[in-house]
Amino acid sequence: MPIRTVAILSKPRPHEVRAALTGLLAWLHQHGLATVIDLETAKSLDTDGTCIARESLPDVDLVIVVGGDGTLLSATRALAGRDTPVLAVNLGSLGFLTPIALDQMYPMLERVLAGNYEEDRRFILQSSVIRQGAVIETYHTLNDVVINKAAIARILDFHVSASGQAISKYKADGLIFSTPTGSTGYSLAAGGPIIDPHVDALLLTPICSHTLNHRPLVLPGDSQLEVVIDSFGEQVHLTADGQVGMPIEHGDRVVCRRSPRVLRLIRPQSTGYFEILRNKLSWGQRS
Repeated sequence: MPIRTVAILSKPRPHEVRAALTGLLAWLHQHGLATVIDLETAKSLDTDGTCIARESLPDVDLVIVVGGDGTLLSATRALAGRDTPVLAVNLGSLGFLTPIALDQMYPMLERVLAGNYEEDRRFILQSSVIRQGAVIETYHTLNDVVINKAAIARILDFHVSASGQAISKYKADGLIFSTPTGSTGYSLAAGGPIIDPHVDALLLTPICSHTLNHRPLVLPGDSQLEVVIDSFGEQVHLTADGQVGMPIEHGDRVVCRRSPRVLRLIRPQSTGYFEILRNKLSWGQRS
């Protein structure tokens, strides 16, 4: 399908993105493409023109995300449910999820307009908070959902099951429910394995488990993970992709499963997943 309309989403730091956005908009208009920008992008451009809230973007043919991994995580939530390819340009410091550098942006856009590109269809995690039998909130995340204690809380108790089968009662500071994409995020820092993003799997990683017997678990991608919080009087919080969240109460259930939605992430043809890992994690380099 030909690309006629492009949406641009950026990180909320004008001094870092203004020059890149100005050049990008000019390039797109020169190529006869209509553009839509969100409120954060408009602030970076100091424009008085019409702009649209990120969650209310109309249907477009391509989304360009300019920023870092955090910007892409935020954009993924806003775009959940849309079958739109996403080109993520890295202006951040990490770049696990945004491998396209600024100097690769225009050559990559030429390929995209010509239909000569590859894309990854990334697993999205759907997590619902259930209180007294009613779903009170649902999150769609690219990386993970974390349930953990507040700074002054004691160790927490979690009853965890997978597809109706009890796994265990965990005593820990928290639990991480992660997609393969998110395996290089908080889960990795907590001792979890790295999972290739093309693997159909769900990852459960305990945070500072009270017993060494509880290790990270890799489960089939069609599993339904359910955790019941059994920590009366403790302060517990759920965080989605490290950016949004809510307090969790004793007796709440959190159900995590693969979302029917996916992220269509455009990637450079010359860059493989292990090349990204070698560069970001310094594999093969002597310390």
